[in-house]
Amino acid sequence: MPLRPLLIAALALLAGCSGDRSPVPIDEARIVDAAPGDWLAHGRGYDEQRFSPLDRIDESNVATLGLAWFADLGTGRGQEATPIVADGVIYVSTAWSIVRAYDARSGKELWAYDPAVPRDTLVKACCDAVNRGVALWKGRVYVGTLDGRLVAIDAATGKEAWSVVTVDQSQPYTITGAPRVVKDKVIIGNAGAEMGVRGYVSAYDAASGKLAWRFHTVPGDPSKPFENPILAQATKSWKGDLWWKRGGGGTVWDAIVYDPGLDLLYIGTGNGSPWSQAERSPGGGDNLFLSSIVALRPETGEYVWHYQETPGETWDYTSTQPLMLADLPIEGKPRRVLMHAPKNGFFYVIDAASGKPLSARNFVPVNWASGIDLKTGRPIENPAARYDRTGKPFVVMPSSRGGHNWMPMAYSPKTGLVYIPAHDTAERFAPEPGFAMKPMAYNTATDLFGVVPAAARPSEPEAPVPPSKGYLLAWDPVRQREAWRVPHPSFANGGVLATAGNLVFQGDGQGRFAAYRATDGKALWSTDAGSLTMGGPVTYAVDGEQYVAVMAGCGGDFSYGCGLKRQNGRPLIADRLLVFRLGGKIALPAPPEPTPDAFDPPAPVTPTSAATLAEGRLLYATYCSICHGDQAANRGLNPDLRQSPALAAEVFSEVVLGGALKDNGMASFASALSPAQAETIRLYLLDRAGAAKAGQ
Repeated sequence: MPLRPLLIAALALLAGCSGDRSPVPIDEARIVDAAPGDWLAHGRGYDEQRFSPLDRIDESNVATLGLAWFADLGTGRGQEATPIVADGVIYVSTAWSIVRAYDARSGKELWAYDPAVPRDTLVKACCDAVNRGVALWKGRVYVGTLDGRLVAIDAATGKEAWSVVTVDQSQPYTITGAPRVVKDKVIIGNAGAEMGVRGYVSAYDAASGKLAWRFHTVPGDPSKPFENPILAQATKSWKGDLWWKRGGGGTVWDAIVYDPGLDLLYIGTGNGSPWSQAERSPGGGDNLFLSSIVALRPETGEYVWHYQETPGETWDYTSTQPLMLADLPIEGKPRRVLMHAPKNGFFYVIDAASGKPLSARNFVPVNWASGIDLKTGRPIENPAARYDRTGKPFVVMPSSRGGHNWMPMAYSPKTGLVYIPAHDTAERFAPEPGFAMKPMAYNTATDLFGVVPAAARPSEPEAPVPPSKGYLLAWDPVRQREAWRVPHPSFANGGVLATAGNLVFQGDGQGRFAAYRATDGKALWSTDAGSLTMGGPVTYAVDGEQYVAVMAGCGGDFSYGCGLKRQNGRPLIADRLLVFRLGGKIALPAPPEPTPDAFDPPAPVTPTSAATLAEGRLLYATYCSICHGDQAANRGLNPDLRQSPALAAEVFSEVVLGGALKDNGMASFASALSPAQAETIRLYLLDRAGAAKAGQ
């Protein structure tokens, strides 16, 4: 081995054990040869296996794990970040894209950086003001912000080095995913397909912030020049002219992974915009590159290959769930592979050099397809599942939440198992008659949240929707079969960490954070985290002491759990960074006592007609339910509008149309709703408040 890599590895090992700041910059060589005690990248290394070689905490002593320190984050929202740890410092991003640095031994805050995201940006986000993490590279910390910026921060001081806008901020784009840095380029995607945008991934020069390249994941207006030659081919897989007028989708809101050996950057792309293919691409087609894995050259963004997991997707089956690289024995020979467990419910093992699927089998119950034809790589579809073609409702499995969502999975080379936060879910899909794109609304063209009047729904009996389940699933990727599972009390299911101590760490939807034996799933330790721990846990070492760290906070996809799921009768509302070690003795503060519902809603001046209530229900479902819950039932994180003092007429108008609470995250809907429509929503909410007061 050349002298420089040996020196880097030696210094990095010392840094991981002692906690002293190392003069060696964090670059590709250091990430590839990461010291056991460091967690330098989103999935620890470029392969994103989320496996740590640390074994001081193991199955024999994990029962003595206790809290070493914690840091309150103060956002009151969801926390989904994976911490990054280097040279005795832990870096985290929080809700609202705020970045904080702490001494990894003591928890002392070293600095904080607030990008001052306008709070009314929240209306553009499907799933809270969350952020999934930062990247560290050559003395700088990089974060994507909810309002679409990419920011470089000095890692020592927390001062901004540069900031660039990566999206058209007049459009409903957001960024919630973690950037990655490859070959001095910061790679960042975006989100917003539910709202109506066109997806792409961008690379920026790490030193200057200058745009290096951009790869669009779906074609744009075909009358204009293609931004990339491969888009000419992709255009042939779309029908009509609606896709580019309605956005198209395909956003790269998470999954990005790099293979230094093959020098390939892999991205996972998202769902169509709108979801219903009949309203996006009438006449069908594969709709490239939706719900695909795409391989690019990291220095230029040049297309290399793609594999589409859900051709012509119409169920919100994103392929943006975390990608993972590994060397597996396939048919007796070692193969470099990508492993993927996307929303559609199939676990894929894919040749990393060519994109050829080597095996695929469902890891959760699936009814939209009976399997994957490995000769063609295509799913064997159930025609009845395409509600957009039949015009009839269909209860599809998995649901739009997926068999696996954004929560990171982990792989242990010691056990040969992949540990997946898995979901058994089902959902009723039906077309939305007369669909039209609406500003500031979920534009899925499906009957979500009751947007279709009851009279317009099919009269034939519908299949029941089975209850959802969540569990930690250990999956053998070579044999493509389950090894073991641990059921959870709810389907909320946190990210996973695997360690050489034969341990797997994961949180659940009841506020518990736990350790399991990696070989058989036996529960060995758990603690009350005081809130949901949905993000990816990490482990690191300082001064020879091993720590386990995880973010806790209620929000994101599981914001309903903040109010409806309670720990010891109290709401799971705290948001913190929690750090554990063997023999830790710190206790969390007692959570607040729940406050009783005491609001007495004002009565409408005149009785509200059934027609007005029906219209109010539809308007509420279209514009309000994604944040405030189905039929105004509280989801926990955002205000319960049945109990809001703002239901007084003049106050309601100031809030909904005037933007009086925009700094609290409530945007003005004046561009989407007329005063008469806002009043109709208010009357509907008053009716719901009266029903709640009457115990209905």
